[in-house]
Amino acid sequence: MKRERATRLLADVITRLEDGGWPLGLVEEVYVFGSYARGALEPNDVDVVIEHGTDRRWLGESLDASTNGRDSYVGMRQALRGRTRGISFQFRGRSSLPDEGFELFLLWRKGEPFSLARERLASLTADPAAGPAPRNHMLTEFEGLESMVPRPARIELFGRHAKGRISITPLRLVDGDLEDSEAAWHVRRRWVETSPLRRAATCALVALEQRGVDLSEVTLHGQRLFGRDQQAERCFVDLRTASDLWGVSWTAE
Repeated sequence: MKRERATRLLADVITRLEDGGWPLGLVEEVYVFGSYARGALEPNDVDVVIEHGTDRRWLGESLDASTNGRDSYVGMRQALRGRTRGISFQFRGRSSLPDEGFELFLLWRKGEPFSLARERLASLTADPAAGPAPRNHMLTEFEGLESMVPRPARIELFGRHAKGRISITPLRLVDGDLEDSEAAWHVRRRWVETSPLRRAATCALVALEQRGVDLSEVTLHGQRLFGRDQQAERCFVDLRTASDLWGVSWTAE
């Protein structure tokens, strides 16, 4: 993206934090790192570290999300960036990222005036010599998908692949009809016909079905297809919408 747009995205984050509300009131520190912080004219995305506290509501919703296979940070991401894309959030990464060689730039700390955050943002000037930051923990299988695979997930998959615990295969998903009527019913029940997630779910399940996967062993977007908890889960499918549908399949060795 162009640097000007990246700057607007960060300015919008500051405004949302200033407006407050839950869960943004839990945010304690905001850092910027990566190619944008170094001055790149066209960063891949904007890398942001969020340090936050917790309260009873946060702990309750996080526990509910983890026990139901959902991402507990979905709500906070949406609150921080609204409906826009282009910011990659790393939650509670302040202590680990410097050890990996990343320099963190403090944008805002709780208790500081938000005018100071805007001044700091303005101080991050462009540097034509600064190109996009190299993607760490990258595999050839991630090429073209790197912006869709969050850094923590990429690190985890890279590590398992490097140890030979999983194999990774990129798949281009195509439209099709499910042969498993129960799986098709599950998709229709969860999403209306016009939902892009319904199309993404159907395409992903068709691809698994064609590869001989028992769909009763699939967790689709945080929910078991048939609720047969006694069976071992073999596949986890998380959905993102795009003009082209891609998936990454990993299989335990």
